[in-house]
Amino acid sequence: MRSFMVIYLVMLGIAIGVEIAAGAFIAPVIFFPQKYLGEGVLSHFQSGILMTQVFLKMNLVIGFAALYSIIYEVQVFMMRKNYDFLSFFLSLVIVVGTGLFLFYYTPFIVHAQQLGAMETTTEAFASMHKQSEWVMKALMVAQFGLFIRRGWLSQK
Repeated sequence: MRSFMVIYLVMLGIAIGVEIAAGAFIAPVIFFPQKYLGEGVLSHFQSGILMTQVFLKMNLVIGFAALYSIIYEVQVFMMRKNYDFLSFFLSLVIVVGTGLFLFYYTPFIVHAQQLGAMETTTEAFASMHKQSEWVMKALMVAQFGLFIRRGWLSQK
C-alpha cells in the first residue's frame, strides 16, 4: 500500500507542476511572442490555438491523476485503512474540477476556435475562458491540499 501512496503523491506533484508550468511559464511566452520574435509573428487567435494544444496534452495528465486519486481514495475507504474524510472530499473536488475542465470548458474552447477568430472574441467565450481559469485554480488548490494532507498522513 505504501508504494501506491508514493505513486499517488508523485502523480499529484506532477499534475500540479504541469498546471503551473502551463499557466505561469508557457502561456506568457505563447501569448506574447512579439517579446521574443518581434511584431507580427502570431495573432492572439493563433497563440490561442497553440495554447489549446498544450492544454489538450495537459488534460491527459490531470485526467489520469484525478482518476488515480478517486480510485485510491475509494480503495482506502473500502479497506478502512488510512481513511480520511478530508482527503476523500478533496479527491471528489479534484474529479469534479478535472471533469469540468476536460469535458465542459475544453470542448467549448476548441469548438469556438474551430468556428474562427471572431467566435473567440465574444462575451460568451471570454466568460467561459475566465470560468475555466477559476476552475483550474480551484483544482490546483485542491490538488495541493490533497498532496499536503496525504503526505502528512503517510508520515503517521
